[in-house]
Amino acid sequence: MRLDPRRKKRHSPRSRNLKVTGAAACVAAAALLLTACGQSSDSATSAATEAAKVLPQKTTASPSATADLTEAQQERKRVLDATEVTFDDAATTAVGEVAGGKLVDLDLEGVDDDDRDKSPSPTGTGSPTGSPSPTDAASPTGSPTGSPTATGSPTASPGAEGPVWVAEVAEKDGTVHTVRINAVDGKVIDARVDEDQDDQDKQQTARWLSEATQTPEQAAKVATEKKKGTVTSVSLDDNDGNGVIWSVDVVGSDWKKTTFDVDAKNDTIVREETDND
Repeated sequence: MRLDPRRKKRHSPRSRNLKVTGAAACVAAAALLLTACGQSSDSATSAATEAAKVLPQKTTASPSATADLTEAQQERKRVLDATEVTFDDAATTAVGEVAGGKLVDLDLEGVDDDDRDKSPSPTGTGSPTGSPSPTDAASPTGSPTGSPTATGSPTASPGAEGPVWVAEVAEKDGTVHTVRINAVDGKVIDARVDEDQDDQDKQQTARWLSEATQTPEQAAKVATEKKKGTVTSVSLDDNDGNGVIWSVDVVGSDWKKTTFDVDAKNDTIVREETDND
């Protein structure tokens, strides 16, 4: 039997053309891919460069918040940062120490006390807004929860117990009691009668209280509606013979103090003055 030799497969020209075309397409695709990757990388680099131009450089140092404050402003900030008891709460506590008493003065120690030291104790022509010095002979009223101060007037800045509210609360006959309240925990440090008063002082205090139809809390609200801030002092005073006023001190976020004189009969502001120190 004759075996014919196996015939080699022959590729047609059409088949060869297809293979060549396919190889060329692969090469072209690879080239396009490499080009795209290069463009992507270039685009990302370009975008990052543009972003760097737009974004501001971060500063590594900032000025101190207290660097531009005056000495008085720094002192107000120091005292108020340590104070936890508000004016309203201190007023409520002080009045509670004197049966039937009414608040005539409430001041946060260490905040512009030099101005208050100039105000004398109540006299025939003076003001009941002074800060009289309690005496050793005075009998404390109420039930003090802290150790009473032995002698002398309150210090100008917070002591070991922290900031202190100093209140003057008057009985119906005008007798004034001085009440010291811890401005951190709200406890009464000391409460005693002001022995420096005479009958004329008491009569004037009683008369002013009878004329004041608006409460110190109402006056404080009027002041803080005009200027946002913290009330550090409220005191009853005479408006140069034109009735009585509540003098309210408000310390704002800039640590400047503004004093408002509020008519004690109709809650209108009759004077406003800002201390820039």
